[in-house]
Amino acid sequence: MTRSCVSTVFYAMALASGLSACASSNPSLSTANSVECAPFARALTGVDLRGDGADWWQAAEGRYQRVQWPDVGAIMVFRRTERLPNGHVSVVSRVVSRREILVTHANWMHGVVAQDQPVADISPENDWSLVRVWWAPINQLGATAYPVLGFILPASPLAHDAISARTAQAARVALGALH
Repeated sequence: MTRSCVSTVFYAMALASGLSACASSNPSLSTANSVECAPFARALTGVDLRGDGADWWQAAEGRYQRVQWPDVGAIMVFRRTERLPNGHVSVVSRVVSRREILVTHANWMHGVVAQDQPVADISPENDWSLVRVWWAPINQLGATAYPVLGFILPASPLAHDAISARTAQAARVALGALH
């Protein structure tokens, strides 16, 4: 599965900030003034959860509905792995098919907030417990399989157009939360 540059990518310069990756350890960019995936997802969705992305699943129990299937506006919660020691969270911006979604997230790639990035369910049971995520440098899904805990539904999930319209502001709010 390949994809042309249809999706919107906001670089740190466009946001007048240095955004660093939750899932990358590229030492060439400063992380002193960076926004992470969790504050970005919180600013975008209004879900009032704190801590590492992986901790959101447990923290949501009893506060937000947790489901195993993606829906637009839901937050996909990645488990901790060697590559994702803090886990990761992404906001589902479109459901393309039973096994493919698009997400908007911060810091999957060092210094980037990205919209409408493909994610494919590759789980043997077709249950969204294991995914592959778009990797822009190779213009296709990455080779690494990432385990997913599930999806958190905000009280008022946003539609695709609202997610797109609020992405840049959410990045600025998340960056400001660090200061």
